[in-house]
Amino acid sequence: MYKVKVYVTLRESVLDPQGSAVKNALHSMNYKEVEDVRIGKYMELLIEKSDRELNTVVKEMCEKLLANTVIEDYRYEVEEVVAQ
Repeated sequence: MYKVKVYVTLRESVLDPQGSAVKNALHSMNYKEVEDVRIGKYMELLIEKSDRELNTVVKEMCEKLLANTVIEDYRYEVEEVVAQ
């Protein structure tokens, strides 16, 4: 079994109004040192061993459902889970 950690963020060229709102709130709380905030998504998937190549399967899932590749970038990390 594998644990896949998927990180999805807006592309740099896409405005992030939620990130701007958080940055403004932090500034109003006197955290003036914050330069920028970008909001994203984090997902963990547990995947059984498959006949197909794991990286291919994860890439397909990200591009078909987990990320909107028009405006978002994604990356993922795979770690093998040892059954106890």
